[in-house]
Amino acid sequence: MADNKFNNEETIARCVPMGRLQSVIGGKWKILILWYVSFYKVQRFGELMRRLDSIMQSTLTKQLRELESEYSSIGRFTRKSRRRWNIRLPSWGESFIPVLQTMMAWSETYLCPDYKNPYEK
Repeated sequence: MADNKFNNEETIARCVPMGRLQSVIGGKWKILILWYVSFYKVQRFGELMRRLDSIMQSTLTKQLRELESEYSSIGRFTRKSRRRWNIRLPSWGESFIPVLQTMMAWSETYLCPDYKNPYEK
């Protein structure tokens, strides 16, 4: 029982790994940010902002800074310099690509069955 991933210190078990995952992809834009950067390999700030057409610049900056600062210990997420964003996935982000692809396939099947994916190669 000690080897399971649930924290049973309280009367209600909590799944620590799923809570941590939610903190990574939580937020309205983070999954789309990860999707576009994984597909295009490198995104400039302006390109990403145009792809996320209804996002405000301050919101995109905040989301990128959260991804950058919170997870810099496991691989730098963004930035070529302080003033220029060249957004790339670190190794942890690249390992997340199969999860993003599975999410995309599930969404195409169950949420958007008539959708023609322009990103398919």
